[in-house]
Amino acid sequence: MPPSTASASAPSPTTALGDARIITAAEFEFRPVVGARTTVATPVSPAAGATHVTLHVVRIAAGESYTPDDSAAEENTVVVFSGTGTAAVGELTSPVERGSATYAPTGRALTLTADGRGLTAYVWRTPLANAPVGSEPVLHSSLWDDTTQLRGFGGTGQVDAAERRATMNFVFWPGNGSSRLCLHCGIQQPGETFNVHLHPDSDEAFIAFEGVGQMYLRDRWIDVNAGDVLYAAPGVLHGARNPHTGPTARRFVTCGGPSPFDPALYSAAGYSSQVR
Repeated sequence: MPPSTASASAPSPTTALGDARIITAAEFEFRPVVGARTTVATPVSPAAGATHVTLHVVRIAAGESYTPDDSAAEENTVVVFSGTGTAAVGELTSPVERGSATYAPTGRALTLTADGRGLTAYVWRTPLANAPVGSEPVLHSSLWDDTTQLRGFGGTGQVDAAERRATMNFVFWPGNGSSRLCLHCGIQQPGETFNVHLHPDSDEAFIAFEGVGQMYLRDRWIDVNAGDVLYAAPGVLHGARNPHTGPTARRFVTCGGPSPFDPALYSAAGYSSQVR
């Protein structure tokens, strides 16, 4: 029997974002999808004040499937936070597990299906119009794909840069076919910082994926845990760091990205932002 299918037909309750906010995982307000056991929270959305992006946190019940409303008319990126299952982009399906990433370009619907363990995923959505379409976009990847990276980033100059600088993986970006919605993974080893910066024309929505660390927002560093979400409107300073050192310190991993993508990040890494 095929899995039951749920969609985000009704938005979850939202908390006003202002121009910047950190939403902890404990603050997520999950509500059931009609006719299913799957539940959805929406910590970032235009209804809450975001300009360009919606971010769902979806707990897909075992044996159920989930497709965002109007998925084929927008771009979606996904990171699996826990559990296992499959991710389908149009007709192309791939198994997924924690750390798996999926990109669904405009014209191809996204469907996530949980196996017997259930699956929790963060889903970024944007209906950016008139964007160039990648000729052969990469659809399935992982946060740990280090094929293309930004190293030694010094920020945008408003805050003094830390010397020990984190590495960022470009998971979905123009160079592998992403039109306007990107996915990056910052890996902050103990004592490292992804330096404070801003995006003039882009919303930033990213999450703490692994470990404990700090996110910079507007004018200060704030402690965060895995699952927490940062939102920054265009022009708002933000960053991430791992202040922990010593023999028990572990890496702190973040993921997400500006919407629409910011060409300055690719320029800093020495890459073109032309969509492939």
